[in-house]
Amino acid sequence: MPKLKPDTLLPTAQEDAAITAAAMADPDAQPLTDAQWRQVAPLVRRGRPVGSGKKAQVTLRLDTEVLDYFRATGAGWQTRANDVLLKWVRGHA
Repeated sequence: MPKLKPDTLLPTAQEDAAITAAAMADPDAQPLTDAQWRQVAPLVRRGRPVGSGKKAQVTLRLDTEVLDYFRATGAGWQTRANDVLLKWVRGHA
């Protein structure tokens, strides 16, 4: 149980039972079933994608035309730029 502030009032067991009974009697406040929770769960993982462990951070100077092109493609433009460079490297190795 998390640490509570000193002036926090907790309901008694009887009060808690009355609160729970009132909540369960409300047809608009019924708990979700497991199937409903699965539908609510996000379908994608949020946050930064898991890295491959094969990348290194560098400082690189590029023409503004190149940057403008990739930035105009929206979020994830750095990954797309990396994919273009990787494809070029693999085609010229």
